[in-house]
Amino acid sequence: MAVAIVPAARRETAIPCMLMRGGTSKGPFFNVADLPADPETRDRVLLAIMGSPDSRQIDGIGGADPLTSKVGIVGPSVREGVDIEFLFAQVSVDRALVDTTPNCGNMLAAVVPFALEQGLIEARSDVTCARVLTLNTGMLANITVQTPGGTLVTDGDCKIDGVPGSHAPIAIDFLDIAGSVCDSMLPTGNVIDDIDGIPATCIDNGMPVVVLPAAAFGKTGYETRDELNADVELKARLEEVRLKAGLMMGLGNVADKVVPKMTLVAAPRNGGA
Repeated sequence: MAVAIVPAARRETAIPCMLMRGGTSKGPFFNVADLPADPETRDRVLLAIMGSPDSRQIDGIGGADPLTSKVGIVGPSVREGVDIEFLFAQVSVDRALVDTTPNCGNMLAAVVPFALEQGLIEARSDVTCARVLTLNTGMLANITVQTPGGTLVTDGDCKIDGVPGSHAPIAIDFLDIAGSVCDSMLPTGNVIDDIDGIPATCIDNGMPVVVLPAAAFGKTGYETRDELNADVELKARLEEVRLKAGLMMGLGNVADKVVPKMTLVAAPRNGGA
């Protein structure tokens, strides 16, 4: 697939990409050699490709949702012991913003399949394991995919929540991910902090996350996604807490960042732990 970018002069530039799903996310994957090396120019290109800023992303290939407004940039590595380098970009849907601060484990799952399809690496017998360096945070991961007879397969019996059907398994072994963005796994130094009277756990074990009790926000934790998205007051309150948590976690002003992620938890109803 080639994406045509049309600047003001109406001169088109074709950029090859592959649309891929990784976990519960999806988006275009690019060979790093096909994108501008300058980060600001690259980000302008990515905004144009995805159709941002626009709530529908109607003039691009974004899916008008944060889960489908993601980009993977992949290239070979010259570092010893590393096969592939990966840069994840979260493209804002309704703002002219590209955030390359966090990792994305979902999109990471598509990196080795993309590298195989693009000839960046070769299949190694019936299963292929490649070491990937995530440039966002310096995180390393060993990723194993199914390549029977030296050919990548996508069919299989593996199922994950949030994705219909079954597919070939992709195993990701994260290496030493504690404190991937912050200084440590518990960047505030506490297991539980008090943020505006709400008990919160601020943790970075692959990605900065703030874990909060749903009840503190008047929620059961079993609301639907649509119900939560429609609750304007809830989202505003969570953002207030998120901004304060960002400072406490050493992330600075996170108003234009997608981290820390906010998580509401509740007691199990159906036998969960």
